[in-house]
Amino acid sequence: MKKYINVAFKNAGKTLKVSVAALMMLTVTVSCTEKELLEPTPITSLSDLQAFTTPDRVVAQVYGLYASAKSGQLFGGRYLIYNEIRGENWLNVTSNGVTGLQTWNHTNNSSSNEPTNMWNAAYLAINRANLFMEGLDKNPNVVDATTASQYKAEARFVRALTYFALVNTYAQPFNKDAGASLGVPLRLKGEVGSGNNNLKRSTVAEVYAQILDDLNFAEQNLPASYSSALLNTTRAHKNSAIALKTRIYLQMSRWSDVVTEANKIVSTTAPFKASTGVANALQANIASVFAAPYTTVESIFSFPMGDNDLPGTQNGLHSYYVPVTGIGDYSLNPAGVVGNPAFTATDARRTNFVKNDIAGDGGRIRLLKFPTGPVHKDFVPVIRYSEVLLNLAEAKARLAGTAVDASALTLLNAVRSRSTTAYTTDDITSGTALVNAILTERNIEFLGEGFRSIDLQRNLLALPAKSTIAAIPTTSPVYIWPIPQTEINVNKDCVPNP
Repeated sequence: MKKYINVAFKNAGKTLKVSVAALMMLTVTVSCTEKELLEPTPITSLSDLQAFTTPDRVVAQVYGLYASAKSGQLFGGRYLIYNEIRGENWLNVTSNGVTGLQTWNHTNNSSSNEPTNMWNAAYLAINRANLFMEGLDKNPNVVDATTASQYKAEARFVRALTYFALVNTYAQPFNKDAGASLGVPLRLKGEVGSGNNNLKRSTVAEVYAQILDDLNFAEQNLPASYSSALLNTTRAHKNSAIALKTRIYLQMSRWSDVVTEANKIVSTTAPFKASTGVANALQANIASVFAAPYTTVESIFSFPMGDNDLPGTQNGLHSYYVPVTGIGDYSLNPAGVVGNPAFTATDARRTNFVKNDIAGDGGRIRLLKFPTGPVHKDFVPVIRYSEVLLNLAEAKARLAGTAVDASALTLLNAVRSRSTTAYTTDDITSGTALVNAILTERNIEFLGEGFRSIDLQRNLLALPAKSTIAAIPTTSPVYIWPIPQTEINVNKDCVPNP
């Protein structure tokens, strides 16, 4: 624990000590305006008497929970990047050892920076959530009970999202053995020292059960909506929790549960949209989803960035994908999804986001979904409405077996047809073909957004070969990331992966 317990509420009147790493993620402000959500002001110390004395200070800590999770080492950039470059869609350009090279070529070990830094950032975010909820319980009269429940729901949403990142990175896929494999330590209490370092790894199934418990609580206690499009995009609401549950159940192959959850926010007929809470729906123009102000109703949940609240030069998505104004460490692999005939030349996702004519770049194929540089202020998309539609489509297609489920095909077409009219479904004559078409569509739709290795692993597929890098079979010890040695050193009950 000592490697990531950087923030600790001490006894009343004493100082909250913050390390340099935590300082970049800690945000506490006096007045919580939308500007402060985009540009939170870091501080060096705060006593717990101050932290819970006023409603403004309490809600400022809520914003701090989101800020912790959007660390550049986690959802601010690198978590998405790592899930992308472990797949086949990317070629390394720079051979830069600090921007995912070991992840791309599958050479990470338990002492490598990439798994160590992400682990630390994730558990710091989780500990912040735990400490915050405990602080609310100890100071019950600062905000009313309903508001306190909402804030706890936001904390549990952040905790669920973070545990999902951990269990899908450092543990075997749920579908390998119905979650019987070792997962990660489930830390559900705030830690202020090293006394509780030792904690065994829960099973994958136990971690998923906790994630779902957090999200069920979140759904019940989050507001249906907020007062602005910015807040509806950057703070969790009921639809956010429901949408994330569709992702969780998809990972577990619990198809009926995916359908049950998705039906809460997907209308039965086109045009599909949420009928309760935020009116989440697809945008007619895919380009608008990735353009400022990044707050369309397709964006169910995103992490915002602002001038004084950036992921860091070598963490931001723009930096990895775009040369000249970024570093451009990774270009698109011509043999990856951009070479798939289903990704047609007239597809709006190709014409808007895929370019190979950047001056001085040698004709490399680049992704421009995150265009803002050299200051990387693009919002980081975490959940989009198109994902919910494709999650629902896949679940329905899987439940139908060998038959073609007409409603699943309609959902697939809703996502596909908003970007291309050159698509035909004439060759989808079986349930297997429909599932494969949905998986291909996911690969196109979410290119660069951190889904690729997750989709490969939940389907128990090898990580494909790319360039000179051989494929990684499901039986390989590097199919998942190692538990960091720093954790094993201080947590005597935590064992490494076999």
